[in-house]
Parts: sequence; C-alpha cells; structure tokens
Amino acid sequence: MSPIYVARSSEVAARMLGGEMMIMSARDSTLFSLNETAAAIWLAADGRTPLSEIIERTVCAKYEVASEEALRDAEELVRELASQGILRISDQSIAEPAP
Repeated sequence: MSPIYVARSSEVAARMLGGEMMIMSARDSTLFSLNETAAAIWLAADGRTPLSEIIERTVCAKYEVASEEALRDAEELVRELASQGILRISDQSIAEPAP
C-alpha cells in the first residue's frame, strides 16, 4: 500500500480556540470544529510527511492505541476533511502552493 500524504488547504482560515481547532472554508464559509486529535493531524499535515508518520508522532505517542487502528481511523478522517476542502491528499509528496 502506498503512503498517503496530506496538506492543509490554502482555502481555509483556522484558529485554535479552547482546545479545538476552528476552521472556516473560504469557498462557502462553512465552519468546522476539530477535536484535539484531529487538530494535531491537521496541524502536522505539511504535504511532505506521510500520514503514517504523522500518526506515529502525534497520536500513538500520546495515546495508547495500535498504530494500525489509529492509521485506519486517520485515513477515514483525512478523506472526510479532503471531501470538505480542508485538506488535500495524495499518494506522493504535495508541493506547497505558489503564493
């Protein structure tokens, strides 16, 4: 199975408020709230680090969860966030968008 790379969308505005990441889509002004774990994944989504490595560093290091289970849940999460335009996903490293 090839690695999954994730990058934050440039079409959102985000702020951490009271332990939750609040993200607003510039496309349609939809507001999303990410819990602590989802926010950690979103913040680590640099487009260069495979999702499996992000999960090992941010989820498995903090919580007692098997890496396979955490990765499976994270893949579902990032696909949902990508469908909402909050993340971009790819099977190869994602270049930063030009300014």
